[in-house]
Amino acid sequence: MTIMFYKIANKYSKRGIMIDLEKNIQYIKGVGPNRATLLNKLGINTLKDLITYFPREHEDRGKVKEINELMHGEEALICAYPVGRINELRIRKNLMLCKLIVRDETGTCQITWYNQPYLKNVFKSNVRYKFYGRVSRVSGRIEMQSPVYEPEDSNKNTGKIIPIYPLTYNLSQNVIRKIIEAGLSEVNGDLEEVLPQYMLEKYNLYNYNTAIKQIHFPDNFETFNKARTTLAFEELFSMQLALLRLKNKYETNKPGIKFSKEAKMSDVINSLPFKLTKAQLRVLEEIDNDMETSKPMNRLLQGDVGSGKTIVALISAYKAVKSGYQAVIMAPTAILATQHLESFNDILKDSGIRCELLISGITKKKKEAILESLKSGEIDILIGTHAVLEENVIFNKLGLVVTDEQHRFGVRQRSTIVEKGNNPDVLVMTATPIPRTLALILYGDLDISIIDELPPNRKKIETYAVTKGLEQRVNNFIAKNVNEGRQCYVVCPLVEENEEINAKSVMEIYENYQKNIFPNYKVEYLHGKMKQKEKDSIMEEFKNGNIDILISTTVIEVGVNVPNSNIMIIENAERFGLAQLHQLRGRVGRGEYQSYCILKYQGNSQIIRERMKVISSTNDGFIISEKDLELRGTGEFFGTKQHGIPEFKIANLFEDINLLKLVQAIAIEIIGKDPLLEKEENMPLRKLVDEKFKDRIEI
Repeated sequence: MTIMFYKIANKYSKRGIMIDLEKNIQYIKGVGPNRATLLNKLGINTLKDLITYFPREHEDRGKVKEINELMHGEEALICAYPVGRINELRIRKNLMLCKLIVRDETGTCQITWYNQPYLKNVFKSNVRYKFYGRVSRVSGRIEMQSPVYEPEDSNKNTGKIIPIYPLTYNLSQNVIRKIIEAGLSEVNGDLEEVLPQYMLEKYNLYNYNTAIKQIHFPDNFETFNKARTTLAFEELFSMQLALLRLKNKYETNKPGIKFSKEAKMSDVINSLPFKLTKAQLRVLEEIDNDMETSKPMNRLLQGDVGSGKTIVALISAYKAVKSGYQAVIMAPTAILATQHLESFNDILKDSGIRCELLISGITKKKKEAILESLKSGEIDILIGTHAVLEENVIFNKLGLVVTDEQHRFGVRQRSTIVEKGNNPDVLVMTATPIPRTLALILYGDLDISIIDELPPNRKKIETYAVTKGLEQRVNNFIAKNVNEGRQCYVVCPLVEENEEINAKSVMEIYENYQKNIFPNYKVEYLHGKMKQKEKDSIMEEFKNGNIDILISTTVIEVGVNVPNSNIMIIENAERFGLAQLHQLRGRVGRGEYQSYCILKYQGNSQIIRERMKVISSTNDGFIISEKDLELRGTGEFFGTKQHGIPEFKIANLFEDINLLKLVQAIAIEIIGKDPLLEKEENMPLRKLVDEKFKDRIEI
């Protein structure tokens, strides 16, 4: 059963007052057109976006410390009188220091601000002020750099717990706090409740209005923690309900296909020119068992980069075809689909199985012929990109659907392709290693198989993290390898230069390499803004060895095998998650040559150093994924947007694993008793899921 989604632009509050949560951010008090543009960069477009733009941390500016108690490196609040006037020191043309001595009953502190000459008229010697900032003790002298300040009787920016928000260029903490206060005033505690009353009471949660207020401006850290738990509970719980309803949709439908026991996977396994790993054989046994039952298979196949998922898909497709059905393999890029076709044809050439390729680049005449042959059943295995989702792609007897790199497609697209058959089996493949416990919960609508072992001939990719000082050595290393006939990838976080972000861009590095550093080599670039045909052409040239150095964004994260490429350089490695760095590293090490990954990073914070240490010391994707969650939080790590799940705004799948297990158990119990959430007590839950997942998944 498909429940139609309805657009809830305006919500009625608990008192029947209409709150326009879709109100344009520009018309919130204190915003206007210019600030609206800055807020849009943060993903804040509406009133709803504003009140759910949660702080990244809170500072306790409530407890005043005496000056002689201050510790080096801590952030603290003092209350003190100015001693004399501000002393201005001009260091150079664009740098002026403003220094002020302040005192309390226990001692003095020197305060320094930069380029703020207007401050000389701010402080009066007979008024006590509060100062909050980072303390340093230098040669016995106590100092504070650029503190927040206000008169003792003011509590705007001190004297309480203050939220700190992720910010963009030209938008200060004070400004965004005022705007969020204005947003909370607009809703005025009248937001509609999202969880049923019985759940709030049973699990000791705040109502929605209290949770939203306390997450931004908590009374104390106890109320903040309860607000965070409430909002994380709601996020994780709604996700679990949606996934369970999706799973029910697959499982409560009519029976699936029971593939023939006579179609033996061993026939193709024994003909392979290489041995499968134990992990591959174990996974194939799980798939074989699924395919031979009448329950439709919905299985997630996880395997690290290079673990051999494609051959598992091929053997599964072989069984489907030998049982009298067709199979479809969806790949995220045309070049990867083409590569799959070459592999399939090479291995299945003597089996009488016909494979074809459907991508957007083929001629109209060729496409028409493929569609006709597919409909008549002459094509056994169709390999393609998003092109296979089109309405005019009609199968004769579709039995198996394989999607490669699931997070590139999403639940809705999976549903679209599945509907082209009569309850076909589904195999979803991903190279993102997710800790098993989390995978079971995140992919609640799928069973899970894991290939946790690499083929024995794979060499370890040597990984080094380097800073700017070693740039020349890195360039010499690239030159040495290219002169020996190898090729090199260079990955950047940006397409073009961006004054707000201090990171190197594809175009900037391309021009520098081509003109200055490697003028004698063939250098090309690749990024997501290019047309697909252009991207495919560049990758084909690189694959054929006609390009020495390819500079790219992460568009090559899921790409073609180039065994001759043995160096991966990642610029601004600190800007990528560990899981993504691991994915990118997997683009090399696919041939006979020793391969290298060089991470060029900026910054010296502890978390950056720790992340670089992790990625340099292990090639195990599962260890890396756990560390990534621990250090970076959930973020886009799971590809949740593409999976069909709204990105988490507050929940963290590493920190909140116990909460995640709790909400899954609650969701299973509720869906077990009320599969369609039709009981009156569960209507808020049905409304929550329908609204939150509108346009994402049909449930």
